[in-house]
Amino acid sequence: MNPPVDVLGLEHIYLTVSSLAVSEVFYDTLLVEVLGFRKSKFALGDEPHINYFNRHFGLVLRPARNATPHDNYAPGLHHLCLRVATEDDVRRARAALNERGIDASPVQCYAQYAEDYYATFLNDPNGIRLELSNFRKERRERFEEWERLGG
Repeated sequence: MNPPVDVLGLEHIYLTVSSLAVSEVFYDTLLVEVLGFRKSKFALGDEPHINYFNRHFGLVLRPARNATPHDNYAPGLHHLCLRVATEDDVRRARAALNERGIDASPVQCYAQYAEDYYATFLNDPNGIRLELSNFRKERRERFEEWERLGG
């Protein structure tokens, strides 16, 4: 039997949006201005796409083909969490978003998840819930000590 294939990370996420122009303004602010992503544009067939990327993964916006509102509790995406290094980074990102007119919730500790879990939440123009959280101790140890921890 072959050993399992190791997944190195999340490659990309595609989000369908009702208005590419409106979502572009929002994601330019969140991803480019606040989180330092880069951006490119391309077309598949006749449909324009916007690609945001950093060293770790990409997030692509594409136009929706129908205009149903997003429902976080219907089958599909509930929310997307982006991890930053520290609690202070979460706080700085939240402040930068609020300064730019994007309503991000106050940063708080969610001890029910982990004693050092700090996060802020916001919604994109389509109602997709986004979260920014810190690289907490449990996840960091799992990343750094994967082989030693075993299965």
